[in-house]
Amino acid sequence: MSSDPVNSAAVATPTRLEALAQALSLALPGKLTRAPNTAGELTFEATPEALLGVAQVLRDAPDLKFEMCMDVCGVDYLSHGRGEWTTESATSSGFSRGVARGAQRQGELPPGRRFAVIYHLLSISLNQRLRLRVYCADDEQPMVDSVTGIWAGANWFEREAFDLFGILFKGHPDLRRLLTDYGFIGHPFRKDFPLSGNVEVRYDPEKGRVVYQPVTIDPRVLVPKVIRHDNRYDPQLTNAPVHPSSAKTDG
Repeated sequence: MSSDPVNSAAVATPTRLEALAQALSLALPGKLTRAPNTAGELTFEATPEALLGVAQVLRDAPDLKFEMCMDVCGVDYLSHGRGEWTTESATSSGFSRGVARGAQRQGELPPGRRFAVIYHLLSISLNQRLRLRVYCADDEQPMVDSVTGIWAGANWFEREAFDLFGILFKGHPDLRRLLTDYGFIGHPFRKDFPLSGNVEVRYDPEKGRVVYQPVTIDPRVLVPKVIRHDNRYDPQLTNAPVHPSSAKTDG
């Protein structure tokens, strides 16, 4: 018997991404939630409680083999999806977040959805990548388990996320600041961190050493106060035909 060409054509071969998504569903049933993504990449979410078990499977499962943790970073979703850029006039609040018009989030941020930790994973042997996101359950003291016992290379990545976002990694062998100075106050990548910071450093000639003091910089709004027409694109300068309605007349 010959196969039906119509039915054969209807069964499409899954792409590499879809095949990986199926392998993830089989290896971790009920443990992952697929996140929408338009960049042609795979992003899955896991709960903080399941993180270490999920990470172990991602590294060791024969169809996954994510041997390398390429990056760990924090995200602060404090005002994500609730603001958009004002491009035609200056505002008193400065630049805001760019969002799709008509899709802004309304109301307050739900508890446990402000801070997230993102893991970028690579399988060298299978040539595939995955992004894993874990939200921190506590917005006041965000914390997730450290994955340094599974991917040793995550050590400094987690220290960086702790330094810049204040996210704690339970079980980390040496959770110290990595980029900011000793005695730095706050976490500079948080959305509510003041743009000019809290303290400034200067050399005191009387004391003969560097001293810290409250910041003396006046906060500024980082938007142009005057938006001027760009004369580079005037028809008179580009030899473009001048439309009668836009032609200038002398008074």
